Amino acid sequence: MAKELHAGKGPGRYKILIGKNSLSKKNLIPLIKGHAKTLIITDSGVPKTIIQAAKVICSAHTKVFQLIIPQGEKSKSLKTFQDVITFLIAKNFDRSDVIIALGGGVVGDLAGFVASAYLRGIPFIQIPTTLLSQVDSSVGGKTAINVPHGKNLVGAFYNPKGVIIDTSSLSSLPKKEFNAGLAEVIKYGLIKNRMLLEILITKIQLIQSLNPRLIETIIYESIATKSQIVTKDEKENGIRAILNFGHTIGHAIEGYHNYKNILHGEAVAKGMLAASKISCLEGMITQEEYLKIKKLLSDYEFDLEMDQYKYSQLKPFILRDKKVQQGSLNLVLLDGVSNAISTNTFDPINLKKSIT
Repeated sequence: MAKELHAGKGPGRYKILIGKNSLSKKNLIPLIKGHAKTLIITDSGVPKTIIQAAKVICSAHTKVFQLIIPQGEKSKSLKTFQDVITFLIAKNFDRSDVIIALGGGVVGDLAGFVASAYLRGIPFIQIPTTLLSQVDSSVGGKTAINVPHGKNLVGAFYNPKGVIIDTSSLSSLPKKEFNAGLAEVIKYGLIKNRMLLEILITKIQLIQSLNPRLIETIIYESIATKSQIVTKDEKENGIRAILNFGHTIGHAIEGYHNYKNILHGEAVAKGMLAASKISCLEGMITQEEYLKIKKLLSDYEFDLEMDQYKYSQLKPFILRDKKVQQGSLNLVLLDGVSNAISTNTFDPINLKKSIT
């Protein structure tokens, strides 16, 4: 039996289903029923068995099309966006049709932005298949593509019609990808959910061995935390900013690497450690708390080395961050463990110290 959550407000409210084998007729048919055509957007890394399962369910009720994009951040581009739009036009998609994002965060971000822009908005459904997308990008309605100047600089807030999180898809995920997803789970524990943080600290081996009950619990707790925040602040004008803990420096690191050879979660882990160090230098958390955070990230096998970076190299990416307002950088810091805040009153010297 899938666990159920909701996010969004009013007509934008949508259901999130979490559970093993939740990609089923029972859960998907109510979302696609009434739509004449369905476009499944997926990528080359998604197992064919998962794609086929979705196609079989959809084909009984709609005419199904499929687009497979190359795996990786490079597909979150203006070119891929244009290619998908051209495909929709060629197949005569209209507002009565639907898009399904079947894959990781790249697929969800791209498909969601396409859905928001095509004909000024057509419905889309999220079926995330990686831990990172299941606990983060599939919920909250943030869609985007990358441009050469930075990550996620072109996008829209656009809620899905529904989200189906099938935890059985994680069994086919490479260990490196699964670990990268855990970075976002740790983020929820550090910014707000103390109970989740305790589970992460005390159940490391069971989580890394994909214990079904625990995996479902950490996904549920992560999404419950996020949905609570985004429902209060759908357009990131206030509290939602705390979801960016570790992301300002994490995105800068990704940009420095040209989005190659480092996974999003791996960069965010480094960014969270840097943000925790700033919090410590600012006197907002103790040295002991900082070291506990560092140990937790190390226990989950994240590479936390920052010696390869210089502040001068990351600074251009940091200053192009979406959290820069009126020339002032807002950072998400910890005012105590499990209590994040967004602030622009930090000492810039401490930002430099966190990197060098």
